[in-house]
Amino acid sequence: MALETVLLAVGGESDDRYGRLAAVTEDIVGTSNATVILGHVFSEEDYAETVDRLEFDDDTEVSPDAVAGRNVPIRTLRERFEASDIDVTHRGAVGDRAAQIVSLAKEEDADLVVVGGRRRSPTGKAVFGSTAQEILLDAPCPVTYVRRELE
Repeated sequence: MALETVLLAVGGESDDRYGRLAAVTEDIVGTSNATVILGHVFSEEDYAETVDRLEFDDDTEVSPDAVAGRNVPIRTLRERFEASDIDVTHRGAVGDRAAQIVSLAKEEDADLVVVGGRRRSPTGKAVFGSTAQEILLDAPCPVTYVRRELE
């Protein structure tokens, strides 16, 4: 399967995981000339707080895409992919993380979604659900799951 579009899900993870997600995505993309789309999903509360914190000018269009583009993780990942000559763009969304990543994958006709996660107990999964698990089950394309390194 030739990759044209890879959606890298970027969300509420800690900054130490972005490097691992980026490295795996770089390995997957390789020399395929695929575009990497950085998909950042905000909760309603996080979105409102981020818009306030970023202090947009009155003339600036405040959309989830614009807010995501000014977020540090997205800017850092963009710089990394651009330095590796990988075509990169970003998308922002507000709402349920899993549902929005699946929606972005459909909208962008992604060939692959890359998502990070952490190891959880069976009870933790049952009680709290799993964003990565929902994406794995509902995505319209294959999903690569990158587990957080064990500490």
